[in-house]
Amino acid sequence: MKFSYNWIREMVPALDIEPRELLRLITTKTAECEGLEVVGAALALASVAQVIHVEPIAGSHNQIAIVETERYGKKTVVCGAPNCRAGMQTVYIPVAMTVIQGVESDGMLASGLELGINRDHTGIVELGGELLLAPDSVIEVDNKSLTHRPDLWGHHGMAREVAAITHQSLRDPVQLELLPKGAAQIGVQIEDLALCPRYSALVFENVTVGPSPLWLQYRLESIGLNSINNIVDVTNYVMAEIAQPMHAFDAEKLHGKTIFVRSAKGGENIVALNDERYTLAPSNLIIADAEGPIAIAGVIGGRDSAIGAQTKRVVLEAACFQAASVRKTSVSLKLRTDASMRFEKSQDPVNTVRGLARAFELLYQVSPGIRLIGGVADCKADLKTAPSIDLSIEWLIRKLGRLVTAEEVREILTALEFGVTETGPGSFSVSVPSWRATKDVSIKDDLLEEVGRMIGYESITPRPPLIECAVPPDNPARKYEREVRDLVAARGFTEVHNYSFISEEMARAFHFDPDAHIKVTNPIAADQSLMRPSLLPGIRRNLIDNSRRLNSFRLFEIGREIHPRLEGLPEEIPHLAAASFAREGDGSVGLFELKRLAECLMPRCEVQPAPARKYEHPRRSATVSWRGGSIGRLFELHPSLGVEGRAAILDLDLALIERLDQREERYQSLRRFPTSAFDLSVITGLRDPVGSVEKLLARAAGSDLVEIEFVRQYTGAPLPEDRKSVSYRLTVGALDRTLSSEEVAVIRNRIIDAMREAGYELRV
Repeated sequence: MKFSYNWIREMVPALDIEPRELLRLITTKTAECEGLEVVGAALALASVAQVIHVEPIAGSHNQIAIVETERYGKKTVVCGAPNCRAGMQTVYIPVAMTVIQGVESDGMLASGLELGINRDHTGIVELGGELLLAPDSVIEVDNKSLTHRPDLWGHHGMAREVAAITHQSLRDPVQLELLPKGAAQIGVQIEDLALCPRYSALVFENVTVGPSPLWLQYRLESIGLNSINNIVDVTNYVMAEIAQPMHAFDAEKLHGKTIFVRSAKGGENIVALNDERYTLAPSNLIIADAEGPIAIAGVIGGRDSAIGAQTKRVVLEAACFQAASVRKTSVSLKLRTDASMRFEKSQDPVNTVRGLARAFELLYQVSPGIRLIGGVADCKADLKTAPSIDLSIEWLIRKLGRLVTAEEVREILTALEFGVTETGPGSFSVSVPSWRATKDVSIKDDLLEEVGRMIGYESITPRPPLIECAVPPDNPARKYEREVRDLVAARGFTEVHNYSFISEEMARAFHFDPDAHIKVTNPIAADQSLMRPSLLPGIRRNLIDNSRRLNSFRLFEIGREIHPRLEGLPEEIPHLAAASFAREGDGSVGLFELKRLAECLMPRCEVQPAPARKYEHPRRSATVSWRGGSIGRLFELHPSLGVEGRAAILDLDLALIERLDQREERYQSLRRFPTSAFDLSVITGLRDPVGSVEKLLARAAGSDLVEIEFVRQYTGAPLPEDRKSVSYRLTVGALDRTLSSEEVAVIRNRIIDAMREAGYELRV
């Protein structure tokens, strides 16, 4: 959004600060400014010039012009403009003397484009008695800073801010008393006052359509608006000045004497001012006459009723439309305009008649002989007054973090044109002006912001909030889960996070009963309608997704299983689910890897074969036990679950592990005497668990055993196909002496005898 410094000064006459300083003040107190641009810079040295004599140059389109300037006296210039003629009043610019076709040209006569007044470069400027314009500075404000302030989409709103910031008085450009009384010459009917709270119109006759005066062209050009003609330029001028979009219809092109504001009918279409045809839907609000659409409400006018060179009668309208309706229409038609951007910010319904009053005054300046017919057509809903806001100075000081007096607050709010009434010592009742009551200011915190930005946030000393802080209570479960997470990640597993929701299809894949799950009342997606009673469905999805790109990987998740209770909230049990995937091999590596992970978490835990569940491989499933409790499962995923490869899974109850991990650790002194070690190889069945062999060896060794360590497993000749050899290294010793070789031999033989009595053959 661009704001003209000169335009603002017209409404804040006593403004005496430089444009760049004003830019800084607006940025710190109102909205973020993006830059400052000087327009019409050439006008600083320009002078009004009267063309006295014109003489053509033979063989050329150029002419020698003798001009009398107000600032530089008589000058001779060479001019190629086709409209240069004796007696005209134009603009002279002093530039370095040049020789053109043998004639010295001292300066130049300028076009509107060269002066920055408009985009016309076909001829030199014709003043026609107008005053010479002055250079201007344009402040550009970031539009995103103004989305909540519809009043700041016009110069009058910004001038109000500037007046409050600089403690100057504000001049209102609108004179409502200019609007005549009497019966309107055009009827207005609104189908839905919620979509169009107000629609106002005037009718003019004896209209002359032509180019706008230079001052009007210059004013619009400086803020990036094109000059069209005097009538259309007035509507754009009012929009840029008081933020009220307007539109002018050629009254002769309208059918009937009533304007209808209604929803479009199916199949209706309109050719807009941009020459594009738009097919309308019932969700689009339109302006229509007796035969059909003449404008898309709040967005763009229609071509068939547009102002043209032959227009003699004009219907001038100003309306207020529901912001959401305009936004939806603009998006559906893929069409954003200067008008739609303003209506999307929730315009003030009071502004429609103000727009007409301002346009009335301007039209009499730019269209000589124009006459108003009748009074204002004004159809509107009941305009509700925003409720007053109670404001306590004590509360404001506490929230602001800075001392401020009641008089300061009154002055700030009054300067911004809020109504302030004292209701008691240090208490105010504040009424909100209509242009700030459009979803902007409604609670006392909004008034706090108004006071804060005007006194300057830089004047508030930054201090931390005076709130007593207490150390949060220790959470052992969270700490334990972090330790588990670090341990698993350190062993090469990548953590994943899944939603706590699963679909009925995922539940049935694991043979879970969907009816036994907790159902989500409003699921975020169709495949997330049940609370998960296990981490396994999510892990399975991770395995399937990653196996498409990787041949092997390891992953884990720490999350909560959610189980229903008969009463109260559901039970949430923290679990660890770790998975090892390999596309090649028989899968045994993954199982042993996860068994080792379990042993790292729970030293001396036991893994025992167990009947497979429906989602487990029928011959590769086991329970994990530790310190007398069943902790979880170690298994390979059933092939029917769709994982292309071998997937081993370890599923552990972390809550139970944490409880069992609370036993006291007793100190044991280091051994003072050396130990002795020997290896034993036990022949056992190919599918017999080696854990059973290890238990028997340890029991046979008794109290003499210091450590038992698995060494290797062997299959092949000379062993039968259904047998294997499992080797262990046993370390034995005593606390009070070094065992002799004879004592070690006795222990070894005792172990061998015990194993043979249990039915095992040893390779010795």
